[in-house]
Amino acid sequence: MRFQPASFRPAFGRVLTIVMALIALGALAGFVVAGDLIGLLRSGWWLLLLAAVTWALYWMPVVDVLEHEVLVRNPLATWHVPWPAIERIDTKWALTLYTPRGKIEAWAAPSSGRFTVFTVGPDDTRVSETARLAGSIRPGDTLSSESGAAANQIRRHWEQLRDDGLLDASVDATSVRRDWNVRTIAVLSVLVALGLLGFAF
Repeated sequence: MRFQPASFRPAFGRVLTIVMALIALGALAGFVVAGDLIGLLRSGWWLLLLAAVTWALYWMPVVDVLEHEVLVRNPLATWHVPWPAIERIDTKWALTLYTPRGKIEAWAAPSSGRFTVFTVGPDDTRVSETARLAGSIRPGDTLSSESGAAANQIRRHWEQLRDDGLLDASVDATSVRRDWNVRTIAVLSVLVALGLLGFAF
């Protein structure tokens, strides 16, 4: 069966980011229309920071299930996890990959609340075999949850690689790579500095 890449990011995060960006834009426009340059210099940077933080927390994070690795992009860092490095997959609080380098939680795939069990349908429980090792599945494993949908995609491909004997390659902590999101960190840092500088006006 041919592998199909998949990406997971919460739709709610995109909506929230757009709403916050519109609020910040409207507030900035209000300063311009009122001709309040001092107010714009004092508060404008914080409005931009609010929009940027919302984007970093809720728009940018993603889980990409790729043929050779699972990519987990969180607000400040991006993790590259090759398939043989995945030791266990959990969904208690969020999609979490256990690796030789430690556990990696995916900001883009939070677990559902305990009340999810009241809305679960038959299709939501058609999960992979490793999600049922304890005989039952968690609310975070249901396919209608963000963590469950991502975990199921990862588990199914991981199980296929395991059955084909392709997970036997020796791996260590160095096989899991972390890249800092330098641009995001720099933008947020600059906006904080400009916001603090704005207090001088």
